[in-house]
Amino acid sequence: MPDVIVVGAGPAGRALTHRLLARDVTVTLVDPAPDRPWRSTYACWADEIPDWLDTDRTIAASVSTVAVWGRRHHTVTRPYSVFDTAALQRCLSVDDAFVVAARAGSITPTTIRLDDGTSMTAAAVIDARGSVGAGPRQTAWGVVVPRSAARPALGEHEAVLMDWRDHHQVGGDELGATPSFLYAVPLDADRVLLEETCLAGDPAIEVAALRERLGRRLAAIGVDAAAVTGTEAVSFRLTGVLGAPWRHAPPLFGARAGIMHPATGYSVAAALAAADPLARELAAGGDPNRQLWPTRARIVHRLRQVGLRALLDFDAPATVDFFDTFFDLPTHRQRTYLSDRTDAAALSATMAALFAACDNRTRRRLARAVLTPR
Repeated sequence: MPDVIVVGAGPAGRALTHRLLARDVTVTLVDPAPDRPWRSTYACWADEIPDWLDTDRTIAASVSTVAVWGRRHHTVTRPYSVFDTAALQRCLSVDDAFVVAARAGSITPTTIRLDDGTSMTAAAVIDARGSVGAGPRQTAWGVVVPRSAARPALGEHEAVLMDWRDHHQVGGDELGATPSFLYAVPLDADRVLLEETCLAGDPAIEVAALRERLGRRLAAIGVDAAAVTGTEAVSFRLTGVLGAPWRHAPPLFGARAGIMHPATGYSVAAALAAADPLARELAAGGDPNRQLWPTRARIVHRLRQVGLRALLDFDAPATVDFFDTFFDLPTHRQRTYLSDRTDAAALSATMAALFAACDNRTRRRLARAVLTPR
């Protein structure tokens, strides 16, 4: 049985380590702070969660539908779940791994050198350190309030995936070229996260500006600022390494590998779903890049990059028009674009249907995104 070194103890690296241990693979997990508590809010569509994860322990809140507000209202009839982040970290147990609290310097497919000069060798090394550096980013600022205080933001809905209505223009700050929306989801039975989100920007809206926008938005709709019990800041890169991740040595996993959806920022459920098949491949001594990146997954990856380029090219009105059109699509079409990493034919059909449904102005922008060099 081969041994594996996993570099990075975030959700992707920890999930892969957990699944490797379940297959009796000897694992070394390397991270500067492997026990650092996860503070971010992680959510996903419920049908993305793999069967091996104990949802009774790890899901803090679930809703049967989510609302979207553009120029008109949409109801997405697809269950949506919010993780109990601390419980998820505990559930992805790595107790049987050899955990090294250190920073990895140079990495090859079979060796790593730590910052203190120590070298470690294994049959395979997987780099799951997350995505860093310059490039398109998603940013957000959120506040946590009691469910009763969140009612003006939620309305009659259990959760709001996107509210593009321009409440944050109150106070004289006109909507700029890079728009933002309100994301409102329950964290548990008692608390709700209200977050002003810049979906994708290069450069992205600064977190401080989103904090100001959220304050104006909530004041405009009547959410009491005194009810805030917590805050959350978000800023992360939307793309992995430059170039084709399937050509990278050592193999990459998680956001660093481009597992993150570059046009939405969702990555945790995708990493959880991919962890067990990758663990199976590694346990058999196979090629992790071949398992993670069959031809159809490479095509999906490139098509998703087109979606990101289109979002970066849209101004605020075009962004709202685009999402109105997108959420008019049938739910199965939405799911193909948002969640499926390997069905290239279905994604191509969905993007063709979306293109046909858009107005001519949006079509021109989409066509420009296709023609823009990577």
